Amino acid sequence: MKIIEGFPAARALLSRRKPVQSYPVSARVKQGLQRMFGTDDPEEAVRLIITEVREKGDDALRELTLRIDGVGLASLEVGKKQVAAAYKDVDAGLVAALKLAAERVRSFHQAQKEAMWHEARCEGAAQLVRPLRRVGLYAPGGTASYPSTVLMTALPAKVAGVGEIILTTPARRDGAVAAATLVAADIAGVDRIFCIGGAQAVAALAYGTQSVPAVDKICGPGNIFVTLAKKAVYGTVAIDGLQGPSEVLIIADDKADAGYCASDILAQAEHDTLASSILITTSARLADRVNQEITKQLAGLSRREIAEASLGRGMMVVVSSLDEAIELANLYAPEHLCLMVADVDAAVSRVNSAGCIAAGRRATVVLGDYTAGPSHVLPTGGTARFSSPLNVLDFMKIISVIREDDASLKKLGKAASVIARAEGLDAHALAVERRLKDVS
Repeated sequence: MKIIEGFPAARALLSRRKPVQSYPVSARVKQGLQRMFGTDDPEEAVRLIITEVREKGDDALRELTLRIDGVGLASLEVGKKQVAAAYKDVDAGLVAALKLAAERVRSFHQAQKEAMWHEARCEGAAQLVRPLRRVGLYAPGGTASYPSTVLMTALPAKVAGVGEIILTTPARRDGAVAAATLVAADIAGVDRIFCIGGAQAVAALAYGTQSVPAVDKICGPGNIFVTLAKKAVYGTVAIDGLQGPSEVLIIADDKADAGYCASDILAQAEHDTLASSILITTSARLADRVNQEITKQLAGLSRREIAEASLGRGMMVVVSSLDEAIELANLYAPEHLCLMVADVDAAVSRVNSAGCIAAGRRATVVLGDYTAGPSHVLPTGGTARFSSPLNVLDFMKIISVIREDDASLKKLGKAASVIARAEGLDAHALAVERRLKDVS
């Protein structure tokens, strides 16, 4: 990984305002889009997909899945018997691990709900807290399965009390959904599962088809086409955010373990060629040692080519102080922030922009990905400046209530009338003035 010297140079590189559609798209993908949709623009292709699903419903889902993924679907929905049978195809150790992870995720979000779920009252005004009626979750799949994403999206929704949870995930070439994904969905309490993916799945969840019910909110990460589709349907439904390629930023002092730093960098890099890994350190010697460790650890990775391509996007930054390192981290607002420094608590207290902090040398992003408890669906692309990890609040809404008696009407009515007339809204003023006459 390249090494950047000094705070000014790093600040220029780590300041970012990147729109989703600027993510690189390979020439091969562009050729495929041109062949299938007559355009090599991902955003335009997504618009065409959404239109087809809105107009043709289930027929469009089957046709698009065949056209894009090369998969012919006998059924769009996965039946309960298929889910039950999936346990036979999943190693018992993995089932146990998924159950442990589920309990951790459930417990964390239950504690969060108890800390946040309160109905407020104040002099005739109140708020009601209600779970969403139905949500749609997206879990990446097809060439690989991600049962952890099912747990990390479905369990916060379940704890929040969502009425119905719908999961969409791409089928494999044989038309089936990976058994581990089905087991995770069952453990998490998902109500219905549909073996569709991509922008067409997002469109189906947003607008509904003959088989897929329309939802109130769509959550979960996906590729650029899923992200662009979520962006396009926002307003018809709510979305959790526009998650992009994964990223980690590590702050390390001169006492940090170079092997740990390298392993966390590689754990991020193997996700995707577009993933970003950044190390900020006060020690040039550590940066050199981490680079050596990366070379050593790369040798045994099954996804070595992906990791190497991703590392080309990464960097190591050498700064003069931890103050500068933390300032750069807050500027970059990373999805994952690892703090490998002596005084971890002091560093944590100064972080104001990060999706998830792995605090201390024993903490690693990988535990957050699977078993720590908080959802691993996190803000990316710098959106941690204003966004939060997926949590129970994403699956609830607030309804305001006002109740006024004669005394409160006398106290508040005149001021409301004055403001209404100042805004030129006579009917507004008259509505409260008529009530004032009745209590005077």
